[in-house]
Amino acid sequence: MPEGPEIKLAAAKIAKAICNVPITDIFFAFDALKEFEKILAGQQVVSVKPRGKALLIRFSNDLSIYSHNQLYGLWYIRDANTYPKTNRQLRLAIHTHKKSALLYSASDISVLNDAEIAVHPFLKSLGPDVLDEATTIEQVEERLLDKQFYRRGLAPLLLNQQFICGIGNYLRSEILFVARINPSFRPMDCTTRQIQKLAEAVVVIPRKSYITKGITNDIAIATKLKAAGKPRKAYRHWVFNRDNQPCHACGTTIIKSVMGARRIYYCPQCQS
Repeated sequence: MPEGPEIKLAAAKIAKAICNVPITDIFFAFDALKEFEKILAGQQVVSVKPRGKALLIRFSNDLSIYSHNQLYGLWYIRDANTYPKTNRQLRLAIHTHKKSALLYSASDISVLNDAEIAVHPFLKSLGPDVLDEATTIEQVEERLLDKQFYRRGLAPLLLNQQFICGIGNYLRSEILFVARINPSFRPMDCTTRQIQKLAEAVVVIPRKSYITKGITNDIAIATKLKAAGKPRKAYRHWVFNRDNQPCHACGTTIIKSVMGARRIYYCPQCQS
């Protein structure tokens, strides 16, 4: 599933391609949304904003397309009215005279006015967005110590979009590693310094991933491994998807486990 950094990158690409120019045509795959094809054609996209793992594409008539990529959704940007070769199902197409923004495979798509956005079940439940510059380390620290979250296991808590939105499976493993915290811990099990380090990692690692287009490892290590001819999967992350391989920091073998029905990776030495 695309996580916050990938959704924010997609938002930037969509905005660059189709913002502030007339929409020449729009296609919805779902019958319930067909009426909006005529309503939105001729309008302009005025903003494309991520909300955690969701997107809101706002039009000049104050309607917004809400989409959530879920597990398999994927955006493509192509020259106008051209399409990629793919077996995926096209769900949404927004065309201008120069570019097309195409969403494949996603099924959670709707058109909302401002009042509907305010009461949307998913959107209204979201915690602070980890990629929003307004979200601070101090704010995350306060949430970790809040009685609502203090006794919850960190492994499931970091995936809880009501706690902090935008974190998914790879970010979870990487955040816990950078903070040097065992995945089995709860906030209440952590020292004051560990809480501080965890809050910092929650903010810093997703933003680093956004800037580097997915690299959460130390940049010096990643650069060295890339120069040595290693594949991207070998240098992209500290621990995620690296089970049975040596830790980049200490050399101990990375362990893969399952917590909350989701795979998680950690170093038993660095995160003891």
